[in-house]
Amino acid sequence: MPRSGGERVLLIVVLDDCSDATQDIAAGLGVRTVVCQARNVGAARAIGAQLALAAGARWLAFTDADSEVAPNWIAQQLCHQADAVCGTVQVRDWGAHGDGVREQFDALYRDCDGHRHIHGANLGVTAQAYREVGGFEPLVTGEDVALVHRLQERGLSIAWTATTRVTTSARKQFRAPEGFGATLLQLGGALAVLPAIL
Repeated sequence: MPRSGGERVLLIVVLDDCSDATQDIAAGLGVRTVVCQARNVGAARAIGAQLALAAGARWLAFTDADSEVAPNWIAQQLCHQADAVCGTVQVRDWGAHGDGVREQFDALYRDCDGHRHIHGANLGVTAQAYREVGGFEPLVTGEDVALVHRLQERGLSIAWTATTRVTTSARKQFRAPEGFGATLLQLGGALAVLPAIL
């Protein structure tokens, strides 16, 4: 990975009930892949994390298939010297939603240092801290929030930063029933209690 701060980086793509050409594309790029049929984001993230830990990783960085990280994303996470880093997201294209959704998102979302957003698409954690709190739980949604809450309960240090911003999609089709995609759909309807993901 470019500009990784001199760190050796192992890329692992977890293909959870994947039906497109992702495996072939990843393999063609020399990226390690693992196939599972969990249909469970928590279980899928845990599988990838375990493979990285078995390979000797000291830092785990997580993102999503519909997201794009900056070339220096991992280096920026490591610069914070924290037990975990929670970064922000920006939406690539709002075309799937009306103007009102973008306006409500902009009004509610804090894309700045000190925010309190939690995104599985932009999360980093030391191997030691990940192990200490038991890793990702096999949750169909909110696995990232649950992990960060356990880190907080242990008093571990978390950097809440916008310097590691990730670009993601304004997806309308999603698997996590209370994830980012669901939040955007909820913004498009009657504004109710929003999931913790926002």
